Amino acid sequence: MTGTLALYDTAGPAIGTVTRGDALDADEALTELYAVHYRKLVRIAAMLLDDIGASEEVVQDAYVKMHSAWRRIREPAAAEAYLRTTVVNLARSRLRRRMVAAKYPPKPMPDAPSAEHGAMIRLERDRVIRALHTLPARQRECLVLRYYADLSEVQIAEAMRISTGAVKSHASRGMAALRAALLEDNP
Repeated sequence: MTGTLALYDTAGPAIGTVTRGDALDADEALTELYAVHYRKLVRIAAMLLDDIGASEEVVQDAYVKMHSAWRRIREPAAAEAYLRTTVVNLARSRLRRRMVAAKYPPKPMPDAPSAEHGAMIRLERDRVIRALHTLPARQRECLVLRYYADLSEVQIAEAMRISTGAVKSHASRGMAALRAALLEDNP
């Protein structure tokens, strides 16, 4: 199939011609079509989309689609019309996506603490652990089992093999010593 693709400017006479034959490939034809029609197609898309960046993307997508379909174009003279129709269809599609996105906005993310907050918690936890290591072994064991393992006084007594009264005593003394160590560390 052979044919001639005439490229026209809006002023009228043909600017150049591209003959479609075995020697002509899509790259050459699209390069010439791009040089002649790109700005006009971007203006059309911009009027439809009110966004220059999106308009340029739509026109570029139209050229990509035309490149893929180049072998199926029967009339090379219809290339400009094909591009224009593709730009209009892609702009419509972009507008539909905008309308759907506006109609169904994404749900906001739940309030999450900042990275700074996480860092501060980590620092505070490290400070408490350092203070725990300054306590006598029985007091440290009692506080760890109570507040980190979340065991009851009876369970702690069984685990440490001491009476529940001793658990209360170690916990009370350990909390007082821990409080003093933390206040000393951060006045």
